[in-house]
Amino acid sequence: MALIVQKFGGTSVANRDRIFNVARIVANTRNAGNEVVVVVSAQGDTTDDLIQKAAEISSNPSQREMDMLLATGEQISISLLAMALSELGVPAISLTGWQAGFHTDRAYTKARIRRLDSERVESELARNRVVVVAGFQGLNRMEDITTLGRGGSDTSAVALAAALHADRCQIFTDVEGVYTADPRFIPRAKRLDEITFDEMLELAGAGAQVLNNRSVELAKKYGVELEVLSSLNPVPGTVVKEVTSDMEGMLIKGVAKDTDVAVLTILNVPDVPGTSFKVFGVLAQKNINVDIILQGTGREGDKDLTFTVPLSDADTALRVLKENQHRFGGKDITVDTGCAKVSVVGGGMKSNPGVASRMFEALFEANVNIRMISTSEIKISVIIDKADADRAVAAIHDAFIH
Repeated sequence: MALIVQKFGGTSVANRDRIFNVARIVANTRNAGNEVVVVVSAQGDTTDDLIQKAAEISSNPSQREMDMLLATGEQISISLLAMALSELGVPAISLTGWQAGFHTDRAYTKARIRRLDSERVESELARNRVVVVAGFQGLNRMEDITTLGRGGSDTSAVALAAALHADRCQIFTDVEGVYTADPRFIPRAKRLDEITFDEMLELAGAGAQVLNNRSVELAKKYGVELEVLSSLNPVPGTVVKEVTSDMEGMLIKGVAKDTDVAVLTILNVPDVPGTSFKVFGVLAQKNINVDIILQGTGREGDKDLTFTVPLSDADTALRVLKENQHRFGGKDITVDTGCAKVSVVGGGMKSNPGVASRMFEALFEANVNIRMISTSEIKISVIIDKADADRAVAAIHDAFIH
């Protein structure tokens, strides 16, 4: 008997027919002799609808109250799925994130898991039940409801798989695995049979929406092998693991775009020790993640700092920086929200020269201007105008993946 954790996204449980489709997948897994824990997201566009409801009431709602509101979406999904499983003759029980033992820090709307007490889940499994858990949510030490941020249900599923020492963690989505690009926009995209944790982590961080990057970090840390599958089409998916069989076979594993990007620039910052610490320290205090950083020499011997943050954090970052500008100086702080990040990822890049050249040539031929560049051993990212993002992805994909 194996213990399997299965996660289903919002599209997979969007309506009655899809909920019963998920229930049949879970029932078949259990009837094959496995113990099953299911993690579910909110139905369809429920989270976006709840955000819109909040916007109708307040232009600047409390993050604590937003978490209280958004956590209700998953509770609807778990109860409906548990009912559907019961209709199929499968004993099941639904648990909220905190009932399942998720304890988080106090960072509302983007909380991180501090510990997971899995005793309740284990006791329900011992009673021969399928346990349906609300993803995306937990409880902090003030006993306030918290949410884990976009894609947090993936993180919930991997955390449960790690805590329960599950034999497998399956992530069911509306696509048939991990592709070399988003198949909804790039028809020539190829499905990958397998991909390494490192490559998947870079793709997730670059904007590929098939897996949440925090879930991949957890899977790598605790050795949880992931399988990305379609909930709508029963075909083999993509396995995400530490080492793949074609480590040096395929040069590029994927091309991704991220339009959730804003570029902030601080002009004429004094070129003295500690300046960067002061700038990024105040952003860290607000839990604002900084990605690409570019530092250049200003016109008067000072330096200009340019960096990217998530688009949703742009207004907060600009306000915090202006409030603290007296600490680090600088003449002006600007924000540009019309940007996108496009990245190529592949372990084969480490031992193959000329990848950057080919990428930049493809962008040149597509008449796409590059504004910032960031590189690592297995990734090259560029910041470009948002209007050029789709054209850039198609050009780069054609250059590398035939």
